[in-house]
Amino acid sequence: MRLQRFIAQSGLTSRRKAEDLIVEGKVRVNGRMITELGSTVDPKEDVIEVDNVPLRLPDEFQYIVLNKPKGVITALSDPEGRPTVIDLLQGMVKERVFPVGRLDFHSEGLLLLTNDGDLANDIIHPSSKIKKVYEVKIFGHLSEGMLNKLKSGVSYHGTFLKPYSVRILQQLQNKTWLEFTLEEGKNREIRKICAGAGITIDRLRRISIGGLTVEDLAPGKFYFVDRKKLTNFVFYKERTGDGAKKALSTKKYFKSVKRRKDVVLANSDHYYKFRKEHYQSTMKSRKEGEDGGRPLVVENRSPRVKAALEEERFVDLG
Repeated sequence: MRLQRFIAQSGLTSRRKAEDLIVEGKVRVNGRMITELGSTVDPKEDVIEVDNVPLRLPDEFQYIVLNKPKGVITALSDPEGRPTVIDLLQGMVKERVFPVGRLDFHSEGLLLLTNDGDLANDIIHPSSKIKKVYEVKIFGHLSEGMLNKLKSGVSYHGTFLKPYSVRILQQLQNKTWLEFTLEEGKNREIRKICAGAGITIDRLRRISIGGLTVEDLAPGKFYFVDRKKLTNFVFYKERTGDGAKKALSTKKYFKSVKRRKDVVLANSDHYYKFRKEHYQSTMKSRKEGEDGGRPLVVENRSPRVKAALEEERFVDLG
């Protein structure tokens, strides 16, 4: 068995990251450092160590479907003491598992965990082209031009990022629900796309990977699934050869942009204060009344908004 495959199947990490560990000189076989990819080992005879910790193949592979809540990190442990996705498993997992891909601290939704490194690598590798669907709530409304810009892709710090598809699911009073579909799923891709377009995200959740969804699974809950069922769902679109460019969600959506005159556009500077780096201080200021407790609205306010402001009341931002 190839060394990187053994490391992956031991449940330590994916095969791609196992290759990095080998190149970095962190892997030893029978006490000898191995840095060349392609080396083979005998799991029954050889002693394989990563950072001086012996590895073994698991007695059984486990596959877990989790609906990650916001405020939990996608990691095995955290030096800052924040809750991790492993904490959510409540000691109910026999083998050591790891997350397949990532969702950042502020994101939520579908996350897979397993100790099957081969399958994890197949799912996250760009060549698999597995479509992942996200529901994203942003501040403000979109113009037709802004929606087209998101669909066409944006440049973020010199990198061009383009989603597979974008559509509007729902327009609230001062926010909008969008649906993003990604094919490769680069690190924090949706957040970077929105930042590149000057748009501030309020909420982001992944609802499906391929044909697998967590729409009926409560946040923080999980269930075990067997490998065959998992692969049938995750690789569903690829197996059927469905190359049609369409979103996987069945939810209704707006075929055209519906603009309201009494809301701020999503790319307005008004919403910068709600970005991650400013959010806590903004909420504290609003709570303490430093900004008069007034919502972010345009100067051309509707009669209902004007009346609310005159009475010093908050207006629901949706």
